[in-house]
Amino acid sequence: MKILVGIPAYNEETTIGNVIQNVPRQIDKIGRVDILVVDDGSKDKTAQIARTKGAKVLSHFLNRGLGGALKTIFAYADKHNYDMLITLDADNQHDPKDIKRFINCALKNKSDIIIGSRWIKENNAPKARWIVNRFANIITFLLVGIYTSDSQSGFRLFNQEAIKNIQIKTDGMEVSSEIFREIYKNKLKYKEIPIKAVYTKYSETKGQRLANAPDVLIHLLMRLVR
Repeated sequence: MKILVGIPAYNEETTIGNVIQNVPRQIDKIGRVDILVVDDGSKDKTAQIARTKGAKVLSHFLNRGLGGALKTIFAYADKHNYDMLITLDADNQHDPKDIKRFINCALKNKSDIIIGSRWIKENNAPKARWIVNRFANIITFLLVGIYTSDSQSGFRLFNQEAIKNIQIKTDGMEVSSEIFREIYKNKLKYKEIPIKAVYTKYSETKGQRLANAPDVLIHLLMRLVR
């Protein structure tokens, strides 16, 4: 089996090297682990650092957004026939060592998708993040028909069937909810597992915020009701 670890990154020179460095390269039952960083129009040294750490880098000339970066990652995984794709954030919020748990869970439960949830267990997340995620979970349920404890998680595993069937149309942060629409539409089997998220002053400046919630909701309504 061969696995692709896909990391969307925008101006992440502070953390991208550490994230790549902590991705396990040898995993039981896995023949190859490759790392792909999609540099989404960064203006810093994200791409250069990622290359020096051994990752393959594909760069967008302009910043397209999280959805745009994930489109590129999925297209690459499909084109190169990876057995599994694992996505995680570039801001050091996730522990790449959890990748082994994702793989074991997918193989044991024969799930198409594994979602890493920050909310199954108690954590030190800022309350604003909890509010935004809870709101997004409700909207996702109303528009898509799937209730999840962490609709905005960036730490996910997709098997080959999921890679081939998920068709991302959005470019922005609303892509996280769109993925659940694809799960529902394609009748894919998914499972949540608890993950520990590390919140720092740096990571708190990334991802979903209360300030951009209205914009994300508008895009969700425009895209997901079609």
